[in-house]
Amino acid sequence: MTDCSFCKIARWEALGWIVYENTSVVALFPKDMEVRGHTLVIPKEHYADLYDIPEEILSELIRVSKKLSLAYREKIGATGMNILHASWTDAQQSKKHFHFHLLPRFKDDGLDTWPKLPEIQVDKDVLFAQLKGE
Repeated sequence: MTDCSFCKIARWEALGWIVYENTSVVALFPKDMEVRGHTLVIPKEHYADLYDIPEEILSELIRVSKKLSLAYREKIGATGMNILHASWTDAQQSKKHFHFHLLPRFKDDGLDTWPKLPEIQVDKDVLFAQLKGE
């Protein structure tokens, strides 16, 4: 994909606050940082979403996310980490290049990054059967 801003940053064709890089992954600060240390972890190659990305690249993204989480704990005093992801429009994916948001957390930071979901009624037996293919 030639016009993807994440691809351009990964290829060093556009400026970005790159905090980590290896052969397949780049980690950078987003344009609008939501919390102190907010970082995007992206594959260098363009994959649109969770349904598109190869498992070995996804595994590398998680490995890098853990590495950065440990570094943020040591270097900036993070006491927790939220890892967020959205795939497809109905999940509110805004950028069509796979990425994780790392949101470092700090004691008493007052953030609530867990969504408030409405209570629903689900027949777990029916759902289980559907997912098991019965």
